[in-house]
Amino acid sequence: MATDYDAPRNKNEDEGNESIEALKAARSTRAAANENEDADNPDIILGGNDLSNVELDVVVLPPQQDEFTCMGCFLVKHRSQLDHVDGNDLICKDCSV
Repeated sequence: MATDYDAPRNKNEDEGNESIEALKAARSTRAAANENEDADNPDIILGGNDLSNVELDVVVLPPQQDEFTCMGCFLVKHRSQLDHVDGNDLICKDCSV
């Protein structure tokens, strides 16, 4: 069914008005569901906490044969993004504009 978004809306005061308690309960239920969402790092809880003692395991791969590091933005990009070579510096298409 097509909806005309330009048509004036009927305000029905009974629809969509939930009590504050119901909204708070729904919010806490969603928050509890989101707490278990990060299964890889279950000990990390964000929200202004001091994370200086938390160690993260990150695997860093060296640039592959078909990649280069742009000297303009310092991002590793695919060879198809290479625009030109400026001396010994490789520049991507985004930085050459």
